[in-house]
Amino acid sequence: MTPTNRTKLSRLPKRGHHDTATIYPILDAGLVCHVSYQLDGQPFLIPTAYGRIDNTVYIHGSVGSHFFRQLAQGVPVCVAVTHVDGLVLARSAFSHSVNYRSVVLFGQTRLVDDPDEAWAALERITEHLMPGRWADTRPPSASEMKKTMVLAIEIEEASAKVRTGNVNDDPEDLDLPHWAGVVPVSLQYGQPIQDPIQSKDIAVPDYIASFKG
Repeated sequence: MTPTNRTKLSRLPKRGHHDTATIYPILDAGLVCHVSYQLDGQPFLIPTAYGRIDNTVYIHGSVGSHFFRQLAQGVPVCVAVTHVDGLVLARSAFSHSVNYRSVVLFGQTRLVDDPDEAWAALERITEHLMPGRWADTRPPSASEMKKTMVLAIEIEEASAKVRTGNVNDDPEDLDLPHWAGVVPVSLQYGQPIQDPIQSKDIAVPDYIASFKG
């Protein structure tokens, strides 16, 4: 993706990436995106689950949602996904940092009115959260589909920014007697907790029991 003034990084541009080989995996590894837009001069930002198919990000919500009704009109949005991979603790307070992977993308919302596309989008969102889940559930009914709004955001342009590595203290601070290093941060999934009213005869599926994210 060719950067413009919206996505060209002005600070630490060496950490920036505009290729889909970097951008797509960061999007696919996230659980929640933050969608921002402006309405009558008032900025709004909403966290929501999502899924990606090719160069399009899909989100869904209730047809009664004020947020979704506004976005359904086709408005420009900015979407962000961020992963924190480590706390970088330096000898000086100023040099502290964070190891991270982030994507900021721009596009325009589009109401998905094609039933096949809406179905595929909902399947992708479900599979994004838990691979293997869509085929192991009751599919949405016609009534449920009528209550659900699906929006598509084609990625017009995007940038990724990534920070990895260790501490970058100034040379004059290297002999200070303060511990320095990186505290790794990762998302961990615990043991599945079964619905207490469900029969214990229904075992945890392998795709859930072995899920590591």
